Amino acid sequence: MISTYKIILIFIFILATTSCLDKKTSPNATTETNDDSSLSLKLALTAVFSSLVFNKPLALYQSQDLNWFAVEQGGIVKVFDAEANTSNIFINISDKITLGSETGLLGMALHPDFTSNGTFYLSYNDNNGDSIISRFQSTNLIADAQSETIILTVTQPYSNHNGGQISFGSDGYLYIGLGDGGSSGDPRNNSQNINSLLGTILRIDVDDTNTYKIPQDNPFVNKDGKDEIYAYGLRNPWRFSFDKTTNELWAADVGQNTWEEVNIISKGENYGWNILEATHCYLQDNCNNAPYVAPIHEYPRSEGQSITGGFVYRGNIITKLIGTYIYADYVSGKIWGLTKKSDGTYSNQLFIDSSAYISSFAEDQAGNLYVIGHQTGKIYQITETRNP
Repeated sequence: MISTYKIILIFIFILATTSCLDKKTSPNATTETNDDSSLSLKLALTAVFSSLVFNKPLALYQSQDLNWFAVEQGGIVKVFDAEANTSNIFINISDKITLGSETGLLGMALHPDFTSNGTFYLSYNDNNGDSIISRFQSTNLIADAQSETIILTVTQPYSNHNGGQISFGSDGYLYIGLGDGGSSGDPRNNSQNINSLLGTILRIDVDDTNTYKIPQDNPFVNKDGKDEIYAYGLRNPWRFSFDKTTNELWAADVGQNTWEEVNIISKGENYGWNILEATHCYLQDNCNNAPYVAPIHEYPRSEGQSITGGFVYRGNIITKLIGTYIYADYVSGKIWGLTKKSDGTYSNQLFIDSSAYISSFAEDQAGNLYVIGHQTGKIYQITETRNP
């Protein structure tokens, strides 16, 4: 008869073997495990602008003249400077939006010449729940809500997965993140449909036109597919950013059931949703992942359940952190960093395990990073803690 001890050993061996077989990660993607290239840093969140509390803030931006703009989900943007104890309303479009768990005023982009022309753009869900990208004008840090010019409307079939990030690239074009249209599992197959604007990152030229023009080097110009599309196959690219030094476009894509992912976005590429969730087959047990670009990093739902994209650190305060991509999870409050290794892969390191519901990151003009607490309404700076 087999002893109880041997039975236990056999059971442990089977569990270990099964775990390895189920782990179908791409050789180009890392998981949550750290390695020997981890940085010897201790980071913390330090509350800043302590007299200011915002109502469900989703984003924060600093202009070239060092004014800050805080985007509240309910439809208000507030403006303040670093020394201010109070903020002022910059614009209020609360009457134009649908406010929900994933809807509202979702993003803002200051025109590259904002300090001279006062032009900025907002991304929001209108009273029908559809995604709107609009241009507005401001003078002396007061915006006119009646100056709105709607430049793009995208019909949303469901209330979730709206994306909402908008940002200007170094090429001067406006980039727009849109989710797959919502529900669960992309039931309308928008993300793999190049004739749908949903499940994509768009790239448009908003200068010298009332609405927008198409950059002629966009991947689907003069081909089948929507001319606005820059990249596709995404589920919900809630937050993306450009590296100040390399101009690489980093996008965190919120997962469906099991995996969250980080991608570096390239023109014309397909990132696999809903054939894949990160590097794992989603629609069926076996799939061909060859046509799709793998994420550079993924983590399981045991680590967090809604990724919040951040920035590659280019600041002047934490020099060891320069070149590391900082990102977080809204649900778990964890903040990690991805550092590129000599072989081209990335190591992942947990820096902060917080209780903050992190809706977004912000970058000041010097490249230092801030964290937006959605529930607390507070702004925090990422700082280094030193041993006594």
